[in-house]
Amino acid sequence: MNERSSRSHSVFTLRIAGENAAIGETCEGTLNLVDLAGSERLEKSGAGNDKDRLKETQSINKSLSALGDVVAALGEKGEGKGDKHIPYRNSKLTYLLQNSLSGNSKTLMVLNLSPLASHHNESLCSLRFATKVSLSCLHLCSSWF
Repeated sequence: MNERSSRSHSVFTLRIAGENAAIGETCEGTLNLVDLAGSERLEKSGAGNDKDRLKETQSINKSLSALGDVVAALGEKGEGKGDKHIPYRNSKLTYLLQNSLSGNSKTLMVLNLSPLASHHNESLCSLRFATKVSLSCLHLCSSWF
């Protein structure tokens, strides 16, 4: 585990609005930059002996799981599997990112992996999640092709 890690998710939101006074047209945009804390195994994090750290680790893992559930539900909806409920309200993170994950938006995921052999399992887990995201159709797929 990284001792200098903030052990939390970080979200930076930039909202921009513009207006063309000549024609009276306005436009708005939002940019969300999100740094997700990595999931952690309880035995490797050393959280078992510290109640606060245990709760923190469980919260991080729960929000990452909720994000995975949202991505999976959006993927099923994009495949035309009916009127699928998207569980945005299952975590603060997914609720906050709801507009960025659906509708008229673009989403890009960048993955940072450790080259250390001791982090092999965590790297594989991250790669599986990224693959799940890349294979999911988060928006109106037919307009992409």
